[in-house]
Amino acid sequence: MTGFLVLLGFSALLYLLALPRVPPGIKVVVLTAPPVVALMWLVNEVFDRRAVAAGIGAVYLVVLVALNGLVGHPRLPAWTKLTVFATVPVTALAWLLVVTADDTVKDPGEDPCTMRYGGVGVSEVFPPRAYCRYEGGGTHDLATGAQFVFWVCFVVSLVLLTAGLWQVARDPKTLLRQFRRPSTG
Repeated sequence: MTGFLVLLGFSALLYLLALPRVPPGIKVVVLTAPPVVALMWLVNEVFDRRAVAAGIGAVYLVVLVALNGLVGHPRLPAWTKLTVFATVPVTALAWLLVVTADDTVKDPGEDPCTMRYGGVGVSEVFPPRAYCRYEGGGTHDLATGAQFVFWVCFVVSLVLLTAGLWQVARDPKTLLRQFRRPSTG
């Protein structure tokens, strides 16, 4: 039943995105809000970090303004505007792969550092880094490929979102135009 509801939700989302009468700003909100709200709920309810959840919401509002500024930028080609919708999820996935590379949640002795290298797994949240630390003080990096993908996608996303914020700062009406219904004629 859950799979059916998820499929139904994705179908409704695709239908909404295909409708020409729906303003682009509404489409951006509908596309980006569900994962952010889920993350805020997770942080607040599961980890009991209300301030962190509020911070995530504040950052989301800034990113939402930047996304709408980017979508409303008159001189950028469509592929650059759509690139940010691919690089942000890839950045999040690469970050997750990096910070869980040491896999210390598994049973002791089964993480990659203990099994392959004889060390202890350590991960840092930001900048994302996972490595094995040995008793002698040496280290061995894990997930270097995912770390590279994270930084490339992070920089591309940051540049594009900065362009969107710059567009809104230069012309604040850009943001308002994204929430108006397109004219039909």
